Formats: sequence, C-alpha cells, structure tokens
Amino acid sequence: MKQVSVQEAVGMVLCHDITRIVPGQFKGTAFKKGHVIKQGDIDKLLDLGKENIFVWECVNGMLHENEAAIMTARAAAGDGIELMEPNQGRVNLKAAERGLLKINTSVLNKVNTVGQVMISTRHNNTLVEKGDIVAGAKIIPLVIAEEKIKTVKDICNDGEVLAEVRPFKTLKVGMVTTGSEVYHGRIKDGFGPVVKKKIEEYGSEVFEQVFVPDNKHLIKEAIERLLASGAELIVTTGGMSVDPDDVTPGAVKETGAEIVTYGTPLMPGAMFLLAYKGDVPVIGLPGCVMYSKTTVFDLVLPRIFAGERIKEEDITRMGHGGLCLECPECHYPNCVFGKGC
Repeated sequence: MKQVSVQEAVGMVLCHDITRIVPGQFKGTAFKKGHVIKQGDIDKLLDLGKENIFVWECVNGMLHENEAAIMTARAAAGDGIELMEPNQGRVNLKAAERGLLKINTSVLNKVNTVGQVMISTRHNNTLVEKGDIVAGAKIIPLVIAEEKIKTVKDICNDGEVLAEVRPFKTLKVGMVTTGSEVYHGRIKDGFGPVVKKKIEEYGSEVFEQVFVPDNKHLIKEAIERLLASGAELIVTTGGMSVDPDDVTPGAVKETGAEIVTYGTPLMPGAMFLLAYKGDVPVIGLPGCVMYSKTTVFDLVLPRIFAGERIKEEDITRMGHGGLCLECPECHYPNCVFGKGC
C-alpha cells in the first residue's frame, strides 16, 4: 500500500476504513476498506479531514476483491441463477425462478482448495423459491492474483456446472389407490388428499384416481390404463409392506417397469418403491405418507418434477441425513432431514 493525496486517489482501492463522526448524532463508517475512490468522493473525504489516504498500489496481474468476486460468481452460476451486486468482496447468487437447486459438490470442493477465494452454498437438492440466495462467492483479501481466478474458471469450465436451479415441469399425474377396505368403502381414503396436495405444490394435478382392491392383476391393469391415458407420473398407495396380501410391488413389476428400488435407507419411508415404465416414474408410497408430515416422498418428488431420473445410487446416498427426528413442531425443509443427499 501507499499514501496518496485524495485528489490523486480516484480509481484506487482504499485499504482502511474511514470513520465519520457527528457529535451527539452519528458515528460510523463513511468509507469501507476496499472502496474504489470516485471523483465524487474527494470533497467528502476532505470534509472528513482526509487530505491523504492509504491505497493499494495497482499491480499487473492483481484484481480488486469485488471484480474477482463477480468473476468467481459468474464461473459458478449455471442456468436459473442471477448475480447480486458485489459488496466487500462478496457476490451472492440467487434463484431466478422456483425450482430445485443442484450443487456439484466435487466442483465446489475443488474451488475451495484454490486459496483466498471461497464459495459457500445451500445444500444440494434443496427446493428454492425465486429470489432465494443459494450461494455466495467471497474473496478473502482486498486484492487477489488474477491467476487464482483463472484457476477457478478453469475448474468450473472443466466439469459440470457448480450451481444451477432446475425449474419444475408440469406433469400429468395418475394415482392408483389400493386396499380392499378403501375399495369397498369400509374406511375413507386417507392417501388421496395428502398426495394431491403435495402434487399441486408443483403446479400439477392428479388427473385421475383409480380405486382397486388388493388384487395384483387389477392393480396392474389400473397402472397400464393410466399409462395409456398419457400419465407422466404414477403414484400408487397402499399394499407396500411385506405381508402376503401386500401385492402392489408385484403388480408394478408385472407391468414390465424397471424397479429402481423397493426399500430405502430413510425413516420415515423405508418401504418406498421407485420404478420406471419407459420414462414414466412409478412410485409406491408407504403408509407413513398419510400421517407423517415429511417423508421420503418429499425428498423424491421435487427431483422428479425437475426432470431428474433417479438412480439406485441416488436413493442409497439418502441414508446420510435420512433420519427424521420427528420434532414436535416440524421445521422441514429447515432441518437435517434429507440434507446429506
């Protein structure tokens, strides 16, 4: 750093805070460290008694923290993300639309090993609203070597995008409700209202709900009929346990659907089924979805509506963070459930 007169400081970077005091009224920072001096600042600095200030010397190959933060944030941001204005070497990334936040943790970890530059994010697979802050890029010193930012850009360009928000698609959803007790009207359907409400939160709706008894052949026929009607997602409820009369998983298999998983390392939601008939997801919901506010269904559904084809390894990874603490007052999604995946 060097000392210069304020008249010579235009365009230079202030390397210390300058305080403004109005006796009995105000005491605070008039100019923050890292501020780039503008022509309009000269009179204000003189009014504060600052004829000379300390600034960083301009050196080739060095970047101001704000400029470097913008470049870092641009490198990290994928589709569905907007940048906010820089402030003290930090640029926040926000969601440009409602959707599913995807974070490439491998790329993120590489960026954070570069040194003097960092990016922090929300968890991967988080449902975000338009305007939500999803990440922040920060430069640690006031000036940073341009080569470090080039390294960050190379990392982000070399792999998949570091952060993006995938918008939710509108899907035509069919529902098969199994159970002889419901089919014959002995008890009221408890699944339908819960499932329909969750589907509607993604801008879609259940176009048809079919009631069938615990009969493998009839369940298979109901699924196939919904597929023929153009269903883009099928949700089956009931009959998901391992008792002899729980035949829904077998019926799904007999449609020729590819079973991704029957059983998950999540609680609640262990007896969950996911299959694909071509490109159409077929879900089997365990009974916990009726009475637990947050289950495996809430973790899988946003990924399906974001157009993601879920694999077996995706389900396996859900075991880390897959234990719901069943708090008396549920705070999901602001809790640990599902945050490991």
